[in-house]
Amino acid sequence: MKKSLVLAMAMALGVTASAYAANPFSDVPAGHWAYDSISKLAAAGVIEGYGDDTFRGDRLMTRYEMAQIVAKAMAKGANVDKLAAEFADELDALGVRVAALEKKSDNVKITGQIRYRYRMANRINDENRKINHDLRTRLFFTGKVNENWNYVGMLENIQVFHEGSAKDHVGEDGTTDWQRAYLQGRLGGAKITAGRYHEALVGGDSDVYMNRVDAIKAEYGDKVRLMGWYGKLSKKAPTITEGSKRAWGVHAGFDIGKKADLFVGYDAFKHPTTENDKKIFDVGFNAKFGDVKATAMYLHGSKDNEADTDKKNGFTIQLAYKGAVASKPGSWGFLAKYYDQGNLTFIANSHGADAAKGAILPVSASGFKGFRVSADYTVAKNMVTRVSYFDLKGKDEAKQKRKTIYGEMIVTF
Repeated sequence: MKKSLVLAMAMALGVTASAYAANPFSDVPAGHWAYDSISKLAAAGVIEGYGDDTFRGDRLMTRYEMAQIVAKAMAKGANVDKLAAEFADELDALGVRVAALEKKSDNVKITGQIRYRYRMANRINDENRKINHDLRTRLFFTGKVNENWNYVGMLENIQVFHEGSAKDHVGEDGTTDWQRAYLQGRLGGAKITAGRYHEALVGGDSDVYMNRVDAIKAEYGDKVRLMGWYGKLSKKAPTITEGSKRAWGVHAGFDIGKKADLFVGYDAFKHPTTENDKKIFDVGFNAKFGDVKATAMYLHGSKDNEADTDKKNGFTIQLAYKGAVASKPGSWGFLAKYYDQGNLTFIANSHGADAAKGAILPVSASGFKGFRVSADYTVAKNMVTRVSYFDLKGKDEAKQKRKTIYGEMIVTF
């Protein structure tokens, strides 16, 4: 049975979603046809997501899982007589003891992700070719604290098969780390995240920062969305060796129609050892035209003790067509993006193209520009493959070029 069938219960619940209560699931956008129903069921405690903050609405459910949801809806006073009759045997086996069940085996959920990737980068007019391929395994543990709060932890292991230039490293060096640990829940109408979690700032490709933070974040609203965070960059992030002494930001998003929205933000990062504090302002929009989504963003950065090579301004433009959906074999997508970012418009060595999407950035004190094209395809349920090509150039006088081929297979369970 598909999880989408559960949405019928939203009409039977005697509660309504608050006007300011935002949907808690990252894979259910504000424009989705089921957004309001999902928000209502989540606010009532009838449905809940996974440790990676997703709803996975196309996932097939077992009758046992469906019976648990029916039992929770009955406990909330919903009129679900037909569903109760359909799942009478399962409800009888449960004894409709949902609270007791949650305190036992169902109190902690385990989900996971396995990623194999291959990356090859060439610096033009240089034999310094870098080849990397590795296997990353992530396990997410979601423990239910109460009806409104969860604890989420993530254990990560990386097996490195090859790293560096063509011949300098072959092996299976593996590290296992407890990468994330945070509480997530609601206070009033706000969604709160506190601890070590993954932060993505901002736009269509996380163009300012995309990595772990030790922070607290509050998100509030639906058609008008507000977000604020305070903390520091984590030293556990692979490319952030010094972390930060303090970091914070405020962001807002506004719907300007069913298929378009504007966003604006400001983030500040205090360097832990020097006075080179960095501040980044961004403004942009998203618009959807059928299966095509367009994102454009302007960025402006500044820091103390600016050098002659520093570049303050930048922009990105991204077009995405459809997209592979893990639950739908045969689904696919295509993405094209252009970057022109001064070095003051992103946090060094943690740019979305570098840390998350696979490119190796040119060595440049002034930033970079260039393009990326990507295609993804779901080869089987919960198995998605992606191939990307980057062609980037430094913005300083040397104008070093770097081309990267990046491929990955992601399996979720």
